[in-house]
Amino acid sequence: MSEPVYIAEAVVRKVEGVTRRATLADGTAVTMGVHGPIKSAFGLDEAPDHPLPVDFLVAAAAT
Repeated sequence: MSEPVYIAEAVVRKVEGVTRRATLADGTAVTMGVHGPIKSAFGLDEAPDHPLPVDFLVAAAAT
């Protein structure tokens, strides 16, 4: 097996409920959670609106 080309360093911490805050090695912080129809589908209507983790993956792949 070859050596890794890149190793991502991030820390993800639970804020409250389904809300998480990720901090990257350079200090950039993002808040993740649930929004829209996902909240309704899982009965999380009281949760604050935040982008899903997959929203950040899609955005990163699109750039």
